[in-house]
Amino acid sequence: MPLIVQKFGGSSVGNIERIIHVAERIRQLSESGSNVVVVVSAMGGETDRLLGLARGIQSTPHPRELDVLLSTGEQVTIALLAMRLHAIGCPARSYTGSQVHIRTDSAHTKARIVSVEDRRIREDLQAGRVVVVAGFQGIDESGNITTLGRGGSDTTAVALAAALEADECRIYTDVDGVYTTDPRVEPQARLLDFLTFEEMLELASLGAKVLQIRSVEFARKYGVILRVLSSFNEGPGTLIGPESEDMDMEQPLISGIAFERDAAKITVLGVQDKPGIAFSILGPIADENIEVDMIVQNTGVDGTTDFTFTVNRNDFERTLQITRERKIQWGASSIIGDNKIAKISLVGVGMRSHAGIASRMFKALAAENINILMISTSEIKVSVVVEEKYLELGVRTLHSEFDLDRDDTKRDDSEAR
Repeated sequence: MPLIVQKFGGSSVGNIERIIHVAERIRQLSESGSNVVVVVSAMGGETDRLLGLARGIQSTPHPRELDVLLSTGEQVTIALLAMRLHAIGCPARSYTGSQVHIRTDSAHTKARIVSVEDRRIREDLQAGRVVVVAGFQGIDESGNITTLGRGGSDTTAVALAAALEADECRIYTDVDGVYTTDPRVEPQARLLDFLTFEEMLELASLGAKVLQIRSVEFARKYGVILRVLSSFNEGPGTLIGPESEDMDMEQPLISGIAFERDAAKITVLGVQDKPGIAFSILGPIADENIEVDMIVQNTGVDGTTDFTFTVNRNDFERTLQITRERKIQWGASSIIGDNKIAKISLVGVGMRSHAGIASRMFKALAAENINILMISTSEIKVSVVVEEKYLELGVRTLHSEFDLDRDDTKRDDSEAR
């Protein structure tokens, strides 16, 4: 009998009507002959409501107590869903993360899963019950309730699927699956049938919001097959799994385009070109827990170098302040900031065996008079930074250039140019 883990997010269980709808879908899957484990988030908006309550009591809520509070959101959902399953004749039992011993470290509000005890769940499955588990939460070795951070329910679902050796982990969202790009920017965006773990990791890290990065990393590590589906519409969704040796000729050249609007860049001009200069610039920024993304260093003929890097736009002002405070220390001639930029990225395992993807990308953007400010590449990704006003035009241009609106975008040697 196949074992399926289903995960339903906050929008999927946002009110009583939607919980009733989700329960019916679970019942149908259970009655079709599958063992079913369900992971749910708090009802849509509930976590934000609880956060608001906490901040009304304490401006910076105590992390341990905040976890105790936030974990109650999922507890409400699992109880309501289990009640509805009982009401429609589907035996079910609900559990909090601590009850099924989802063991985590002690990093409150951003804990990581260490282990999962599956005995209790297996006993219920053998008894013919659907098991409903609260996502986003666990318990540390001292018995303290912990939470996994935003999107943590995805990670809970994948961790349970790995522990139970499930046949598939199905993530239900408010979209039909993973698209070639955001349909709100490019109406011709196409639903993808399949993505490799590597491609999904790149897309998630580069701005695609469908899956939490940690959950994809977990799935790749333990070989958990994922499927992203709509909670509201029927359809096959997008399957996410390992790359196989025989998929080379079937895999599209480019699988998708990701983008980020909330980027900013800072350039430190005219610093001395010597060992350790990169650390002297980036070290103080890292000490402030500010994440740096793309980095470009250009060396001049006069023994100086220009150092450019990007950060999240929310960190722009603080980063600018840090660099300006150290301008004299570094011997920089000036510091320039720009918080009106965006990043566009092409992703696809097809890049591994085909040259010329980057040049084709640059040519297409140049034809639309879109200037490239920075470039970053990896084995299956090419990212460029452009002015923010050109973001949507750039995405649509590249989507058309690489024929991502076609269903027959299979690779072939003639396509690489």
